[in-house]
Amino acid sequence: MSPRPRALPLFCSVDLAARIEAAESRMIAGAAEAAARRDPSLGAFARPLVGGVASYAGAASPLTKIAGLGFAGAPAEPELAAIEEALAVAGVAPRVELSSLGDPAIAALLGRRGYTLIAVEHVLGRPLDDAPAAAAEGLTIEPSPADALDPWLDLIITGFATPDGQGAGVDEEFPREGPPTRRCATSSPRPGSPPPRPRDGCPRAPQACGSTAKVISAARRDPAGHRQRRRGIRRSSDDRLARARAAGCTLAIVTTQPGSRSQENVQRQGFHLLYTRAILVRA
Repeated sequence: MSPRPRALPLFCSVDLAARIEAAESRMIAGAAEAAARRDPSLGAFARPLVGGVASYAGAASPLTKIAGLGFAGAPAEPELAAIEEALAVAGVAPRVELSSLGDPAIAALLGRRGYTLIAVEHVLGRPLDDAPAAAAEGLTIEPSPADALDPWLDLIITGFATPDGQGAGVDEEFPREGPPTRRCATSSPRPGSPPPRPRDGCPRAPQACGSTAKVISAARRDPAGHRQRRRGIRRSSDDRLARARAAGCTLAIVTTQPGSRSQENVQRQGFHLLYTRAILVRA
């Protein structure tokens, strides 16, 4: 029997990168707007910025950043300065996530304004035409009910606070306890939330934007109650890919730290490295 041919890596054009960054920007904006509705005192906002978004969802939130730039021209310096001022008033340093396939003029502009590179992250993707059609046999995955918010938050916070233990490491730290961490977690879609409305005629799963689905970090408790993450929970990921495919999505993406165990795991599931994002911060 001849060996099964290996799937060719997914090629990422500038157009595909623009599509992914636009989907990411919509997801960030939607989550920041939800955070503002749930807690008006937070002062959360999401502002369009030349095809991307400038978002604030709390000082400890990973949603507080500028993303999606590079595919619709460079921002005018007064417009960028106004966003930097709004973030400064909130007590946070401006943070930009910039695709390596975006316009190089953006990086030059940020350099002139005092931004420095502090880290990079990898964006990986896979088409969903060969994704599992259903959840793995013997596995039951159900949405968390609204009255299970506290245990859901505990699990999500623990997942993000657990070091990967491999690769380039991370530039952010989220303390396990305290109100900032809880606010950071509650800026994510809440258990029991209704699924987003269809966009462009495409029904969307809870983590889908248009025809692109973002695979978010997974964590679980074992039967003894211990919190676990990065234990190769492949079957739960297969379930998410199946749900995204059933919702009409054609592409799944995931973001990892370079060389991390998370990247190793998703590549085993057929994800291919598409491009990198530079993480730049202005002191």
